[in-house]
Amino acid sequence: MKASAPSALSPQIVSSPVDEVLPITQMFLYGLQHVLVMYAGAVAVPLVIGSAVGLPEQHIILLISTDLFICGAATLVQSLGVGRWLGCKLPLIQGCTFAALIPMVLIGKEYGLGAISGAVIVAGVFILLCAPWISRLIRFFPKVVMGSIVTLIGLSIMPVAGGWVGGGSSDMSDFGNLLSLLMAAITLVIILNLYTFATGMIKNIAVLIGLVAGTVIWNLFIPLNFNLVSATGWFHLPQLMHFARPEFHLLPVALLSMVMVVVMVETMSSLMATGDIVGKNVDAVMLRNGLNTCGLATVVCGFFNLFPYAAFAQNVGLIGLTGVRSRFVVSLSGGILMVMGLCAKMAALVVLIPKPVLGGAGIVMFGMVAVSGIRTLGQVDYRNNNNGLVVALTLGLGMMPVLVPGLFTQFPSMLQLFMHSGITIGTLIAIVANLTLNGIVHPKAAKEMPVPDPLPPSAAARNVAVRTVRMWLLVRKVQKEQQQLKNRG
Repeated sequence: MKASAPSALSPQIVSSPVDEVLPITQMFLYGLQHVLVMYAGAVAVPLVIGSAVGLPEQHIILLISTDLFICGAATLVQSLGVGRWLGCKLPLIQGCTFAALIPMVLIGKEYGLGAISGAVIVAGVFILLCAPWISRLIRFFPKVVMGSIVTLIGLSIMPVAGGWVGGGSSDMSDFGNLLSLLMAAITLVIILNLYTFATGMIKNIAVLIGLVAGTVIWNLFIPLNFNLVSATGWFHLPQLMHFARPEFHLLPVALLSMVMVVVMVETMSSLMATGDIVGKNVDAVMLRNGLNTCGLATVVCGFFNLFPYAAFAQNVGLIGLTGVRSRFVVSLSGGILMVMGLCAKMAALVVLIPKPVLGGAGIVMFGMVAVSGIRTLGQVDYRNNNNGLVVALTLGLGMMPVLVPGLFTQFPSMLQLFMHSGITIGTLIAIVANLTLNGIVHPKAAKEMPVPDPLPPSAAARNVAVRTVRMWLLVRKVQKEQQQLKNRG
């Protein structure tokens, strides 16, 4: 009798957790969780640049909707793969990168939105041209280099979560007010308790539940303003060159193309970190296909007046936190993003999530990115080599722009654009320091397949807590009995 094919609605036994197909309800909830985690970062770049070039609020919402639609399409291509040249087939969310934010703001103020679009188109072509050869430089990225870079990325983006915790921006008059700090703490406690004591799907959607619960509690103190949602239309179809026609100027094109080197290294770091988490070797072909997807998405979004795309690091942290490694979950996230992009009112609704609530979740997410790098550094051999010095230089110098923001203000303005990014400095230092101090270490011919860490048993923490409470009650009982005997005597 011929065996029936496995149902798409039930889990399948596959060779790798990255190819696992979960029940549709679970995939939807996990996918929605990815969307909510990356949403603030996805809308931040269009919001900041739209405001910098003087777009009205209604146009910024349409810009965000278009951004979400292209984010979703790029995520689908990246996670599912198209042909032999597009998509790394890993659970990676695509979104506007923060690495190019400051250069684009400067370009927009000097030349306008059209110049940004022209520079973005050329920058996307630059990525496509560089992807085939830069992906072959994987031998220059041993574990000590990649671990240092990923750890640096996690630590460098932590101030973003700190800004959200305080209410949005340190320039606000009430930044760091008690309510914002309290709501961030409540959201964080909800997520940690669900992740520690819950089981099954509830454990895996702890971040989603924390965001929803935190928003509801916030509304009890400060009612959310739904005016922007009411003023936004239901349906919005992305339109080519809706806000400006692309303009090509030499300086903006050269500047953004140079910034793309940082974006490519950042994307490769996220690719390799994700591969390590899900238990899959990331080779040069996967790196090339992942960069091709970012390059193509960047070219396309330039014609829609949008901005360069890269893999989102916070979602890499979410995969490490929840243990849900299926790329089809992220594919569903891409579908959700496309629907949100078409439904502008839905996009405006998600904007209502308060920044402190996002900050409480961001502490966990960004921290898990750093943990992913620390895990990689834990596999590095520090005996009879200079690996420890490579890590020290990468983190020490890479964190300087974060810890001392005004350190490079005396440099020429063009050079400041690069020195402002600790990830740029750290990446360059990691590669140069490793080559100088260790030389090129050729990989072994037989490469072991990384094995994803097993998830901790969900009942472990609960059992520890129960045993602790029982022990405390027993001690109290003994103390009471001793006190009663003492009183009788």
